[in-house]
Amino acid sequence: MAIAVRGSRSGGSGGVGAGFRSFFSYRIFISAMFTLLFIVTVSVVITSRPPTTHRHSSLPSGANVYMHRTFLALNSDPLKTRLDLIYKQANDHITLVKAYAAYAMRVKLEISRQLKMFDDLAKNFSDLNSKPSYKSSLFETDGNLDEDVLRQFEKEVKDRVKFARSLVAESKENYDNQLKIQKLKDTIFSVSELLGKAKKNGALASSIAAKSIPKSLHCLAMRLVEERVAHPEKYKEELPKAEFEDPSLYHYAVFSDNVIAVSVVVRSVVKNAEEPWKHVFHVVTDRMNVAAMKVWFRMRPVEGGAHLEVKAVEDYSFLDSSYVPVLRRIESAKMQRFSPEKTMENATKDGSNMKLKNPVSTSMLNHLRFYLPEMYPKLHKILLLDDDVVVQKDMTGLWKIDLAGKVNGAVETCFGSFHRFSQYLNFSHPLIKERFNPKACAWAFGMNIFDLDAWRREKCTETYHEWQNLNEDQTLWQLDTLPPGLITFYSLTKSLDKSWHVLGLGYNPSISMDEIKNAAVIHYNGNMKPWLDIAMNQYKNLWTKYVDNDMEFVQMCNFGV
Repeated sequence: MAIAVRGSRSGGSGGVGAGFRSFFSYRIFISAMFTLLFIVTVSVVITSRPPTTHRHSSLPSGANVYMHRTFLALNSDPLKTRLDLIYKQANDHITLVKAYAAYAMRVKLEISRQLKMFDDLAKNFSDLNSKPSYKSSLFETDGNLDEDVLRQFEKEVKDRVKFARSLVAESKENYDNQLKIQKLKDTIFSVSELLGKAKKNGALASSIAAKSIPKSLHCLAMRLVEERVAHPEKYKEELPKAEFEDPSLYHYAVFSDNVIAVSVVVRSVVKNAEEPWKHVFHVVTDRMNVAAMKVWFRMRPVEGGAHLEVKAVEDYSFLDSSYVPVLRRIESAKMQRFSPEKTMENATKDGSNMKLKNPVSTSMLNHLRFYLPEMYPKLHKILLLDDDVVVQKDMTGLWKIDLAGKVNGAVETCFGSFHRFSQYLNFSHPLIKERFNPKACAWAFGMNIFDLDAWRREKCTETYHEWQNLNEDQTLWQLDTLPPGLITFYSLTKSLDKSWHVLGLGYNPSISMDEIKNAAVIHYNGNMKPWLDIAMNQYKNLWTKYVDNDMEFVQMCNFGV
């Protein structure tokens, strides 16, 4: 029993061990068979692949590069992989050199030398591959590569790569900066053009605003004329007063077609005068506004007993085209304007002729200042005031100034190189160049005390006519009154203290308020006149405080002052 049992157990144990051994033998056999099959398959793939030569002109790219190089390494000389890397490096630098050559051509500078260097370098790279010794030993052989030849090829490629990198490094910063500079220049030029156009448009708009008649001013003139028509008996002509020709009084000349502006000038003088009854105002306007001007001063007489007369330009019979060059030019311009054959020519002219179309430049009111001795033959001195000034102090001190034989007393406006004769006259013309000093200091119209006796002695009106005739073609100066004034009173002008006349309130926002406060006369020269909406607010109240707001027509016409 016992033996049987042991035999039985022994036999059972041996059966189980045999089963395990046969199972593991079967797995080993299967693994061995798959391994052998894989090796055979790889061998067949490798041996069945045809031998390849280097076709470096079309190398594989992307995901296939790795597989290509793997099989190439298994099937060929390892030196061919090294050759492939060297060749790729050379091709990369050829592309870089050509890219910088193309980039350099965009820079608008003298770069022919650099371009030639880039082209030569790219050609050297290409020629290196075409050398017979390298071509036969490296690129067209099916056998193993000659390591010495490959080493020499690698050395030449590295030398060229080193030179290419140094040339690119040297040129890169230079080309980048040059391109930035060129772009900056282009931007500056473009902005400059836009700024120039904006300035021209702004100047034109400002000029239109300044020369246009505001609705309120037009309304006032119409109301005054309507009053004259409705009540003619109130506005009969008066006989001239003896004071108008009394040389012992203080005489003022104001030439304007702006009723409200003239009233401000007169009121400001009278309100600041110590003895207003000794002041006489000679107002001259054009035929269209003379009725309105007379009605205003009849309805609102000058305060303080001052004297005032209103006349039209046409009342001075000697002022005709046969005597006055400016009137002759105005009539000629009118004839050309209505001449059919001149229509197309005038339409194509540039802005240089704009001043001829400007009524301020061609208005006879603006040129009356050159005929003062003939207009007032019995007077010895007269103070000329523009209609855009405000008087802040008693002006009688001007009559006490000794002009030392000079004709004109005026405030000089030059500082540094600004407001010299060279800015107003054409010194490229021989007549101007021979007679005048380009650095001579200019002065201002607007507040000028004239010695009429010295004027007659120096024959200044004749001088004015002479130069106006010489400037018929406008080559000596552009149409204006200051250039002929500078010529007419050249070496005949006495400089006055600057506190007598402060200018620039019509264009300069930076004038010191202390300077304005101490000035005897402030002048709104420029386009921003105080009666316009474009006037500068910081100066406007200095003018509006002399407006006669109690006058019924001022209220009706909504001056908004």
